[in-house]
Amino acid sequence: MKIKVCGMRDVDNAWQVAQLGVDMMGFIFYPKSPRYFGDCMEREFPLPRKKNGELVERVGVFVNDTFENINTGSLCLGLDGVQFHGSESPDYCKRFREYHEKSLYGHIRPFLQKDGGCSAEPFKLIKAISVSTAQDIQKYKEYVGAVDYFLFDTKCKAYGGSGEQFDWSVLDAYDGDLPFLLSGGIGPEDAERVKEFHHPKCIGIDLNSKFEIEPGLKDVEKLGRFISQVRE
Repeated sequence: MKIKVCGMRDVDNAWQVAQLGVDMMGFIFYPKSPRYFGDCMEREFPLPRKKNGELVERVGVFVNDTFENINTGSLCLGLDGVQFHGSESPDYCKRFREYHEKSLYGHIRPFLQKDGGCSAEPFKLIKAISVSTAQDIQKYKEYVGAVDYFLFDTKCKAYGGSGEQFDWSVLDAYDGDLPFLLSGGIGPEDAERVKEFHHPKCIGIDLNSKFEIEPGLKDVEKLGRFISQVRE
């Protein structure tokens, strides 16, 4: 099971979380978020690594942003993927992939991979889909061929997540081929539920606010206990 921890801001905290063996970290580039990473870009941010020295994949979370801003964030942090968390259309996602492949970052990333400056994994596009009912799941069909992963999150009025859960049983309606991450208010008390949840295309979970001391600062002990429980 892949574990993605989203909303990272602090260098030391990111390294401590990386030592827990998480697979992905999310860095939010949405200015209205209390976990906004964009104001941290001017300071040095060493790439978080696991205990074995392997790089944690870094995903930039953007909301209805310009391609230029996404490319800037990708360059600054050496991103391994982008998560679209707004109302981005399938056409927008397709056009961004084309833009990325021709961009400066798209050209230099293979060299960064060789030098260990970013993950060896292919650059991924993830589309967040807001979910309340089984009917909401069907929106994924519009994005087939435009993205690589889905992230199913709880539907709410504001962008960026609510910290609330949706009924995971509605994911039975997902019959697509692309893998997805389960998100939305997963907390320390949900370890057993996560272990018991099964879907052939669910490859992991996305964690954020339920494991925080304050926005952008994760409780490493609480997170470590949870990870040990779900992976035992």
